[in-house]
Amino acid sequence: MTGSEEAADVLVIGSGPGGAVSAAQLARAGHAVLMLEEGAHVPLAEVAHFSREEMLSKYRNGGVSVAMGGSKLAWVEGRCVGGGSEINRGLYHRTPDYVLDDWRRRFAVNDLDLAGMTPHFEACEQVALVEYVAGRPSEMSQMLHRGATANGWHSIETPRLFHYRGDGAGNGTGERQSMSATFVPSFLAAGGRLSPSTRIERLHRAGSLWIAEGSRTDADGVRRRVSFRAPVVIVACGAVQTPALLRRSGVTRNVGNSLRFHPMVKVVAEFDHDVNRAGDCDPVHQIKEFEPRFGMGCSISNPAMLGMALAGRTDAWDLIAERWRTMGIYYVQSGVGTASVRNLPGFRDPLVRIRFAPDDLRVLAEGLARLAQALFAAGALRVHPCIAGYPTLNSAAEIAELPEVLAASDGALTSVHVFSSCPMGEDESLCAADSFGKVHGTEGLYIGDASLLCTPTMVNPQGTVMAIAHRNAQAMMAHRFH
Repeated sequence: MTGSEEAADVLVIGSGPGGAVSAAQLARAGHAVLMLEEGAHVPLAEVAHFSREEMLSKYRNGGVSVAMGGSKLAWVEGRCVGGGSEINRGLYHRTPDYVLDDWRRRFAVNDLDLAGMTPHFEACEQVALVEYVAGRPSEMSQMLHRGATANGWHSIETPRLFHYRGDGAGNGTGERQSMSATFVPSFLAAGGRLSPSTRIERLHRAGSLWIAEGSRTDADGVRRRVSFRAPVVIVACGAVQTPALLRRSGVTRNVGNSLRFHPMVKVVAEFDHDVNRAGDCDPVHQIKEFEPRFGMGCSISNPAMLGMALAGRTDAWDLIAERWRTMGIYYVQSGVGTASVRNLPGFRDPLVRIRFAPDDLRVLAEGLARLAQALFAAGALRVHPCIAGYPTLNSAAEIAELPEVLAASDGALTSVHVFSSCPMGEDESLCAADSFGKVHGTEGLYIGDASLLCTPTMVNPQGTVMAIAHRNAQAMMAHRFH
């Protein structure tokens, strides 16, 4: 492979919500910014969402990565320009104030409270629009809300990173607000340079510069060695790939030891009327009554997704073909379990190992029972837990027969939220980076993605990642480039 070298004022490795927001701010301020992305540049409209083509072109490992351990967990990870925002349906939350309070207290994160973060949330929301459904939410979504109301539980309608063009009848027309449609174009318009299909293997220091070494796959399919030099590097490869790159580069202190997920268990509920129409807007209701212990919501429920959810049933496809319009996928998620990220010689991706305590699996079992309770209260005829060996529930009375602890080996846990592998803060016994993302003990090396989040957010973390990236980029410009 032949090689080349490029230079920049700031090198941003990764183009997801953290990397793209950071890069756009720095480029607009006049800095020469080069943003690298391991995956390809695939515009939103080029492939259908949740299609086979999208899985192959935008997801790492075709859509399934697995954390190993006594209890396995499968998660999804974006690998394309825009990162996780391209595959995330974009339920939007500002960080709960109790989460920020906890980070300040336990990790000594400076200048982090909801009032101080509000301008950063607002700035990001002006670029990536955050809107409520135009008209009525889908019937499937409303069933969850009705179940919560029947039980006297707190439930909300959540906005999405989506610009709706609905007709008032709940149709989900409009434009998703991923990074490739918002902050990446803003970055390019400000003069930033983007290099997709570029994987960085390691970083090393040379005088006052950082050197990033890796390879780029050109349009002709040829892989060529490349290197980049810059006085400032922001690593924003995602909460698994960021610690993997840092550890390959010899940066290991509090790196990759505290990876967290939002482990999720799903059920499929059947109702006596159609709740699931092609063209419906994505579900938007969530039950907040039991947070931060666990939360509940509803998921995309097209026939393909229903097939995956019910894959453990021998009659799944016949059932779906007959009844899919009366069926919806619902989930309970928590923040339990802790994982580590380690590189293995000869392997491209790192090994992720996850550990659950018995009480962790008890939390999810309790959440599963509460979810079934809500669905039966909403009028469900049947509830199918998406766990191998679990029977279909035909009435609320049968909820009491569910196990009190999920079995460690049932393989039911999944996640779409990954974070906390390199937490920020001034407590150097816990944290990989300072309160604004600068890696402890280094000069010019920053982390700029979900790795920095100290603990689970209990809500979709994309809004938090964007706002913290905006905050940290402003701090960098005020102190380093002033």
